[in-house]
Amino acid sequence: MNIYVCIKQVPDTEASIMVKDGRSINEANVKWIVSPYDEYAIEEALKLKEKIPGSSVTAVGLGPERVQNALRTALAMGADSAVHVACEAVLDPAGTARALASVISADKDFGVIFTGRQAIDDDAYQVHLILAEELAVPAATNVLAFHWDGQKVGIEREIDEGAREVIEMSIPCVVAAAKGLNTPRYASMMGIMKAKKIAIRKVALPETGVDEAQNRVRLLTLSSPAEKPQGRIIPGEPEAAVRELVRLLRDEAKVL
Repeated sequence: MNIYVCIKQVPDTEASIMVKDGRSINEANVKWIVSPYDEYAIEEALKLKEKIPGSSVTAVGLGPERVQNALRTALAMGADSAVHVACEAVLDPAGTARALASVISADKDFGVIFTGRQAIDDDAYQVHLILAEELAVPAATNVLAFHWDGQKVGIEREIDEGAREVIEMSIPCVVAAAKGLNTPRYASMMGIMKAKKIAIRKVALPETGVDEAQNRVRLLTLSSPAEKPQGRIIPGEPEAAVRELVRLLRDEAKVL
């Protein structure tokens, strides 16, 4: 089986994000990582490969040149090959999905496609579903358990109030991983050294038939969230403090 995993490179969750020009962020001194949900996707793809003799895992990522570092991470973890869709433009989720679909559909024998359920930078939660639509295959999102019986896949996904839904899908299909699906492995030193020698295939965005002008969602402005005001401590005995709290909520906060 030709297994695919789609990954996105995002700023580290501990990075200090500064808006540069009202439309982008200042990337200076920003550490870039594989989106955490995508790490679960990589791990599950590798686990499936281990169960199917002769199968392979291909990592696909879209973005500028630095995205190759994220693809190297997937290779170091155990992926067999990688494809970089070179793109300096800012694509909306639909454009991203179409570009990824173009690369994957070129392989007539593609099987299970793993993705993270969402990227931690924009939290769009759309690409995997649009990808499945473009490829005309079934999809499951927020997946917490994955099973393969030799012909079909079974998944468990979390729905409202912590309940789980069990779904069976034919192959090919798209599986969007959630936290708890597995524990992603660390890349070994041997894996890191091996990954440096693997050539990453580059695909120019125009080759996919996708262009930024096709975006249905456009970024108008980007701004940092307003700083939260400092909290206030109300001194005094509990009875008096409660009366003061009620007065502040009524007269200042205007919520009563």
